[in-house]
Amino acid sequence: MNKRKYFNNGLPLLMLVGIILLGSCSKKEDTFVNRKVSFNSDWSFHLNDSITDKDTIGTSTKWRTLNVPHDWSIEGKFDEKSPAGYGGGALNGGLGWYKKTFRVAAADSSKVTSITFDGVYKNSEVWINGHYLGKRPNGYIGFQYEMSPYLNYGDQNNEIIVKVDNSKQPNSRWYSGSGIFRNVWIETTDKLHVGQWGTYITTPKVTAEKASVKVETTIQNQYSESKKATVTTTIFKDDSKVTSFTQNITIAANTNQTIQQEAQVETPVLWSVEKPELYTAVTEISLDGALIDSYKTNFGIRDFKFDTDKGFILNGKQVKIKGVCMHHDLGPLGSAINTRAIERQLEILKEMGVNGIRTSHNPPAPELLELCDKMGFIVMDEAFDMWKQNKTKYDYGNDWDKWHKKDLTDQLLRDRNHPSIFMWSIGNEIPEQWNENGVTIAKELAAITRQYDKTRPITAAMNPPVNMNLDGVNLQFEKAAVQYNKIAASGALDIIGYNYAHQTYEYHKKNFPGIPFIATETTSGLQTRGYYDAVSDTIKKWPVRWDLKFTGGNPGNTVSAYDQVQAPWGSTHEATWKVIKKHDFLSGMYIWTGFDYIGEPTPYEWPSISSYFGIVDLAGFPKDVYYMYQSEWTDKTVLHILPHWNWKAGQNVDVWAYYNKADEVELFLNGKSVGIRSKKGEDLHVMWRIPFQAGTLKAVSRKNGKIVLETEIKTAGNPSNLKLTADRSTINADGNDLSFVTVDILDEKGVLAPNANNEINFSLKGNGKIVGVCSGDPVSHESYKGTKHTALNGKCLVVIQSGDTSGRLELTSKANGLKPATIVITAE
Repeated sequence: MNKRKYFNNGLPLLMLVGIILLGSCSKKEDTFVNRKVSFNSDWSFHLNDSITDKDTIGTSTKWRTLNVPHDWSIEGKFDEKSPAGYGGGALNGGLGWYKKTFRVAAADSSKVTSITFDGVYKNSEVWINGHYLGKRPNGYIGFQYEMSPYLNYGDQNNEIIVKVDNSKQPNSRWYSGSGIFRNVWIETTDKLHVGQWGTYITTPKVTAEKASVKVETTIQNQYSESKKATVTTTIFKDDSKVTSFTQNITIAANTNQTIQQEAQVETPVLWSVEKPELYTAVTEISLDGALIDSYKTNFGIRDFKFDTDKGFILNGKQVKIKGVCMHHDLGPLGSAINTRAIERQLEILKEMGVNGIRTSHNPPAPELLELCDKMGFIVMDEAFDMWKQNKTKYDYGNDWDKWHKKDLTDQLLRDRNHPSIFMWSIGNEIPEQWNENGVTIAKELAAITRQYDKTRPITAAMNPPVNMNLDGVNLQFEKAAVQYNKIAASGALDIIGYNYAHQTYEYHKKNFPGIPFIATETTSGLQTRGYYDAVSDTIKKWPVRWDLKFTGGNPGNTVSAYDQVQAPWGSTHEATWKVIKKHDFLSGMYIWTGFDYIGEPTPYEWPSISSYFGIVDLAGFPKDVYYMYQSEWTDKTVLHILPHWNWKAGQNVDVWAYYNKADEVELFLNGKSVGIRSKKGEDLHVMWRIPFQAGTLKAVSRKNGKIVLETEIKTAGNPSNLKLTADRSTINADGNDLSFVTVDILDEKGVLAPNANNEINFSLKGNGKIVGVCSGDPVSHESYKGTKHTALNGKCLVVIQSGDTSGRLELTSKANGLKPATIVITAE
């Protein structure tokens, strides 16, 4: 932006639209100096009309007040002609402005005040009181600007302006969102303080008896004279002190100094996926006997390696990585980050048996990693979807030369203390993987990674690492000119990452002797939740080549929820898992994808606007294959049958059952047995083909002749009632917490109506608001931000957000011809 378009002699021409009183941003709680506070509330926002506004704002600009995180694209209409394309979810980007006025206490005038953005998509530029702070093209990485030299203190106002330019489209292969879509913080410190991302904690030696904990701390002195200070780091487990160590330092004026401290932790409590135990290191700086800075770092103590024969070994135990790839959007909430929404996704995945998350294909929100630390996930932290060579016209490849070193370095510094992260991925399906440019860049990125973290291996998601078929002869997969992927053969990687090509997995040790294996991306199976072709031989088969269109597709751009439809580069869910589970040396897999996501609606184009790849749909409702994984990946006792039981009389229907902990399953139709089935060999499900007869379909699993589980599906009558079920009936009255309410359409006997697609209207009483509605339908063009939505196959979701005062939130749902339903959620 040309500052002269909106500034005159450095003075803002904009009207002040509200003031918040920060007071001192530093406070002591139990002697802890709290240096960081939220800066999310009471922003003003304006979305440019590109015709009339062009590239400027002024006194006549119209603003609306909102809180960040904020995604303006999700508020728009789905547009077939959107420059973002179907890959971008057919939602528009544009150019937006945020501003906020605030005051800073006079007592902080001698301190250092900075603003931290966890992520702004994209091409953000920031001004404070007319002074330009900088630009950051990458929308996914966090960044910080110091504001101290330009601030007014006491009763004088400050104004911050953020310009966000997501107008050049397409710049992503999936839905990105637009705006300040992650959290914003104000950080106030003494001039002598721990720097941003200033600690690095490693555990070089770990046994059951003892663990060494090494802490590297970067101290920043912004005083104009040298300082003698004391640095003390105390390690806590929960609220109990474990150990402490102190060092006296002398640090020169206007310099940074890195110190190393080390201690032993006796009988450490190890971090694992089953018990993700965390420690906290509190680093304190004292000057002349007074505490001036405190810095907290959570970390975990664990020992791990990737072994060429035994796969992934965690704390001496072989662990198969059962992971999923996840994009950053939160379904109907768009890309605006919300901790509870992420937590809900992880809870649903944990119930399925997932123990790994791949952050495809960019640095994730800090909150995701914090939750993975606490909940026990094996994270592949991924940096880039492309390097210098573009995948879309306006993507990050245009910023590569100037920004990739800075962006990767910042990601490493920000993320490297998270115990959930076990590997770094430097790229996904990089176009340069088939030429020498890829080798050069891969070695550069690997060197940067090892400079800042030597404790984790480096991989890249390659499609594929080697072009081999089952006979070991050259397979021209993706028309590669050579047999070996250049990045895979470069020696830059510690682990060979496979995207798809599951037919080649068993040859890994021959192709890459001495280098461990990880399946970075697998499967690409597709389903529409609750939609079924009744007979397997009528299901539309996927084309064998990806340059052939999905001809003769199902009505309404649906895909059968039987696990029989796959992308041509992938496999069914069962096919890849059968290979992975068979061999110890195969460390594990990350499935594409855990949840459906907005954009990339393979196999269809318009009117589809979201993916079909998820094991869980966009609303958070599991598809049937979820229970296959649950039967394989958990200790839960599972018996799940599909499809629903509403068909035409006499129509042949394939009935599948996923089960475990049993020898057999017997199926009954209206009390009469239609046969016993047992899994043979590598089978992961059993099947019956029977003519439909209305009534009750019941499955019984048995072990040694004794009943393990029973489950049944009934034919539903006409839709009659609505039922509301909240995932949590009590939420925090903090203006951020969420309750996810499932809406089921039932017949008069309480049976789910599996074909019901009624439009449902919602209203809410109390200090809260409806922030999202969704059915999981990839073809729906209804706004996720409205107060009505059409159900998909008997189900819908409405998301309620609390206000900032306690009280009752009363949600009512209504639909023509159906009995309404009301539920009360308590905010406290």
